[in-house]
Amino acid sequence: MITFSNVNKWYGDYRALTDINAEVKKGEVVVVCGPSGSGKSTLIRTVNRLEEIKSGQLLFDGHDIQARMSSQQLNQLRSRIGFVFQSFNLFPHLSVLENIMLSPMKVRGVKRADAKSRAMQLLERVGLAAKAESYPAQLSGGQQQRVAIARALAMDPPAMLFDEPTSALDPEMVGEVLAVMRSLAKDGMTMMCVTHEMNFAREVADRVWFMDAGCILEAADPDTFFRNPQHPRAQRFLSDLRSH
Repeated sequence: MITFSNVNKWYGDYRALTDINAEVKKGEVVVVCGPSGSGKSTLIRTVNRLEEIKSGQLLFDGHDIQARMSSQQLNQLRSRIGFVFQSFNLFPHLSVLENIMLSPMKVRGVKRADAKSRAMQLLERVGLAAKAESYPAQLSGGQQQRVAIARALAMDPPAMLFDEPTSALDPEMVGEVLAVMRSLAKDGMTMMCVTHEMNFAREVADRVWFMDAGCILEAADPDTFFRNPQHPRAQRFLSDLRSH
């Protein structure tokens, strides 16, 4: 579904990504972890071109993401890649229901009644049907993030990207967001998740990618990664986590 081939990204002299070669298969859940500043968010943001790569090739479902395309074509590409941000990014002046209905109506031309029906289904799925007419400011952080997930799902994307979706939440709200992500994984959604939630990685991921200094230093199944990491930097990272 997603293929990185010799992907590089730099800002002046700073190398944000160096020779990334990796792939996410259809229906696979990949968790990207590593210390702060290791390039995790940059990597995930290249998949829907929020960040442009400098060299290499990046394919999504067989399409070259870096190909020259009109803004309309770019919107079409992004409509097939659900993205959930760290800070929710809901429209504050729209109700929960309107936030979810907006993209299907504007990008896909879905009729209002159909968009509303689908939005209500998705709110039911994330446990927030009762909040349909509320505004983002009236919701907790965990509720806002669940609305953001429902909004991304409204476009029926074949893949979902999560960029530290729980790091802005109070600890008691983290579980409700991870529960929604677990149910998506169970349903076979292709997912790439940047997260510090190692229990989630252990339970849900098919593969764990460990990054540092813009490189993927280790890629393994969760059992191997957590029990027997090979790279010294990954060993130190996990040791530090355990000591905390």
